[in-house]
Amino acid sequence: MARLAGRRTLFAVPVLLVVTFGVFAIAAASPFDPVKAYAGTAALGADQETLDRLRDNLGVDRSFPARWWEWLTSALTGDLGHSSVLRQPVAQVIGERLVWSSLLCAVAFVVAVLAGTVLGVLAARRPGSLLDRAVTSLAYTLEAAPVFWIALLAVWLFALQLDVLPAGGLTDTASERVTPGQVASHLVLPAGVLAVSQLPWFALYVRQGVGDALAEDPVRGARARGLGERTVLIGHALRSGLLPVLTLIGSRVPELITGALLVESVFSWPGIAAATVEAATAVDFPLLAALTTLATAAVLVGNLVADLLYGLFDPRVKLSDM
Repeated sequence: MARLAGRRTLFAVPVLLVVTFGVFAIAAASPFDPVKAYAGTAALGADQETLDRLRDNLGVDRSFPARWWEWLTSALTGDLGHSSVLRQPVAQVIGERLVWSSLLCAVAFVVAVLAGTVLGVLAARRPGSLLDRAVTSLAYTLEAAPVFWIALLAVWLFALQLDVLPAGGLTDTASERVTPGQVASHLVLPAGVLAVSQLPWFALYVRQGVGDALAEDPVRGARARGLGERTVLIGHALRSGLLPVLTLIGSRVPELITGALLVESVFSWPGIAAATVEAATAVDFPLLAALTTLATAAVLVGNLVADLLYGLFDPRVKLSDM
């Protein structure tokens, strides 16, 4: 396990270097002017000399390789730079928002895995039944639906029509402090929408895996020995059928991050989505590079966790060979 983690860590270093370099290159080619984004409406009445002086202070005229190298060397010492658009240190920007994005993604991921597993097992018990067709049809429908469309539909139904859940934000409008109860009520819709966007993949994978396991000889032998259907399903078929799902965990991390950005934007959730959008439109090099590095690291960690879980739960796989 330690050797696998070490090899993946060494592999992650050049990947992160290439990703951050690419971010600076793409941002340098962006049509957005970081000086005008930094100055805001004041840039409309500023003369060219003032804009040039501001451009020099921000270092916009420097080549992107030089800016990338300066940011990289500072980041290695723990200094992620200063966000020009948010007027805060980048570490502070991420620290204030990452906890809420992590909460949203964690809750949505757990709900998606649990609900997808239950639906997949129910569908796999009787292939071709009405329940199987209903679960499969629902999964394919949700898989094709854009997450922002699901989010807008959820706001319309639960917040506007039924008025049972808040439409967005972290707390109530008149609230002066953050309380667990308010956070929980405001988390239901965004986490539910994000979970629904990830649920089809787990439901379909579990259905296929458990369905294949039920047709294998060991499971048939367990039934022939007189074991109950519940024991056969949970103790034999489910354990074998969940193995493909472990590999799905790592591959869903990029989609989870992308979906979280859209969901946070729709529900005004105070995560890293707003910071990412502002960093991209304002060509905020330090913040954009830090957020991209964070997302890339999350994907790499997700793949590592999936491989470790697969090696631990599948006796046919040796971690030393991975």
